[in-house]
Amino acid sequence: MNSVPILIRGGLLVTMGPRGVIEGDLFIKDGRIASIGEIAPSSEMKVLDVQGKVVIPGLVQTHIHLCQTIFRGMAEELPLSQWLQKRIWPLEAAHFPDSVYISALLGLIELIRGGTTTILTMETVRHTEMTFKAAEESGIRAVIGKAMMDAGDNLPEGLRETAEESLEESLKLWEEWRGRGEGRLRGCFAPRFAPSCSENLLEKVGEESREKGILIHTHAAETREEIESVGRAKGMGEIEYLDKLGLTGERLLLAHCIWLDEGEMDILARTKTRVLHCPSSNLKLGSGIARICQMKAKGISISIGADGAACNNSLDGFWELRLAALLQKVIEGPQALGAEEAFRMATLGGAEALGLEREIGSIEEGKMADLVVLNPNHLLSPEEIFSTLVYATQSSEVEVVIVGGEVLYQGGRVLNIEEDGVKQEAKRIVPLLQKEVGR
Repeated sequence: MNSVPILIRGGLLVTMGPRGVIEGDLFIKDGRIASIGEIAPSSEMKVLDVQGKVVIPGLVQTHIHLCQTIFRGMAEELPLSQWLQKRIWPLEAAHFPDSVYISALLGLIELIRGGTTTILTMETVRHTEMTFKAAEESGIRAVIGKAMMDAGDNLPEGLRETAEESLEESLKLWEEWRGRGEGRLRGCFAPRFAPSCSENLLEKVGEESREKGILIHTHAAETREEIESVGRAKGMGEIEYLDKLGLTGERLLLAHCIWLDEGEMDILARTKTRVLHCPSSNLKLGSGIARICQMKAKGISISIGADGAACNNSLDGFWELRLAALLQKVIEGPQALGAEEAFRMATLGGAEALGLEREIGSIEEGKMADLVVLNPNHLLSPEEIFSTLVYATQSSEVEVVIVGGEVLYQGGRVLNIEEDGVKQEAKRIVPLLQKEVGR
């Protein structure tokens, strides 16, 4: 952790807390926000003058696949089932330790540059320790899970595992990595989705989650085909099935949730299950548009993620935030999902999904100093700040990124990752992966 105290002077602070939007200084000590207000500098402080700039809580992206960053552009113009079976699963099966590591670093460079300070990522079946390694080195805050897959059709050999192997490896990663990186890292369970997991595996995941308090990160209701597959196999809807197995609750985080009926939304609301909204991915794969406003009206917690670079093809949190807000207006009208509400989904909403709302997601004294300084391209006033952040801000306006008091990005550089070296190594690795899948 960076032991040098930091004074951020003179910015417009979008706190997402009780103070609202204020102008003032912010003092960081021992990785946390020590004080907010008018603060005199001293010789032991590193001073960042941010007059005319904006300070926001770091973006929290709650559905990412770092292992897929290196696949960008390799799985185009396909619906989800074909995208998985013809491209992504064979490519993931071809992964080796160094390719997972470099893919993760590529994604982390993009995320940090774009102002994302915390992620929830689902990796592939093997080599997930390399993603943990990359995240630890980068300085980002991350919840990471290996994909769990012990059932389903058309799986490559490299992704096949038994329920026992899947659970054992997931628990091993959770034990080995929790609290690493100055407390920034922890593991989770990541069953890919119901059709790729046996009932036995899902039941055991639910049991271990309840016993140990481990988050469960999975996909649900992403396509009509997925819904129909679970219905044929289990004689009930997918959400009802997950509820029957005891997985629903505050620790269950469901990516997508496009094809939910009213009863399924009621189950999620009753159990306080979290939904992870991925608008760009849902559009690019032709999956549909999640009815976020209807879910929010029922009290369902919603946060935002870019999904993977193989189906987005960007990891830009500001792009995702803007699209999330605009799409709801197409469904519900221009008054739907106001800018402040949308921005909350991308910050404090993400923190709540991960159970970290007491630590991150807003600018408040005592919280971890996970912050982003923006150098805006547009005229700003406190009254219009949220509409500017949601509809006009671009990731290129990110000037400084801080996680736990450590500066990760400044002066146009990601400080903990040697970007040119990673990109050169990626160029070497891509043909090796393509060769394994006959491309």
